[in-house]
Amino acid sequence: MAPASESPRLPDRLVVVCHQLRSPDNLGAIARLMANFGLRELVLSDPVTHDFRGAEKLGVKGESVLERFAVAPSLEEALSKAVYAVGTTSRAQLKRRAPLTPEVAARRLAEHAVRGPVALVLGGEKRGLSDDELACCQDVLVIPTPGPQPSMNVAQAAAVLLYLCSQVEVVPAAPAAEAAARLGTLQALEQRLEAALSACEFLNPQAPQHVRGELMRTLARGGLSQREAELWLAAFEHVRRVTSLRAGGPR
Repeated sequence: MAPASESPRLPDRLVVVCHQLRSPDNLGAIARLMANFGLRELVLSDPVTHDFRGAEKLGVKGESVLERFAVAPSLEEALSKAVYAVGTTSRAQLKRRAPLTPEVAARRLAEHAVRGPVALVLGGEKRGLSDDELACCQDVLVIPTPGPQPSMNVAQAAAVLLYLCSQVEVVPAAPAAEAAARLGTLQALEQRLEAALSACEFLNPQAPQHVRGELMRTLARGGLSQREAELWLAAFEHVRRVTSLRAGGPR
């Protein structure tokens, strides 16, 4: 961490998550970039391969990252301890989402980093992040590429984004601030919200994710504390149980 006399930098509190990575070369290149900009925490979620022995070739001076990266079986688990996440995509048109510019995304990561760990999510080489995977993140960013090639290689995108993140300062939080809600708790809250609202027939059973996602994003923008998120969890569970009982269903 930065000395107390200096403003902390975003890289001190940023976790890089690579979802469904398949190339040892890209892993090595990302590890080198993380070493360039002083990042330490890398998580591979649902990697396509576990054979990354060739990563050292491009991971020059990135040994500390390659020796300690974590592997998670799913994107949800990779993000469970973060308080905020931004997903990357090359698609400018998204369903019900307004993509951020890289500069704005870096600032938002820094704003939320005062509350706890934050995550930058990079998609796999073959298809990037799907709509369902982007829904695990509170925000989405797009790197503008006006040329004939609309998408960037995952390591190239990482270079742009990690540089921007290295330039952003984190304003220290007030010492009395409550612990922020972890994404794992918010994921559980989203499941209970859907169960409760489906039980009272508020959601469209054919596509519940649209309204559910918008409702969750409004809660996330409120910056819930862990205690507040757990209270919402209990409230929606109570709504689900009461609705089921009145409908004559199981508790």
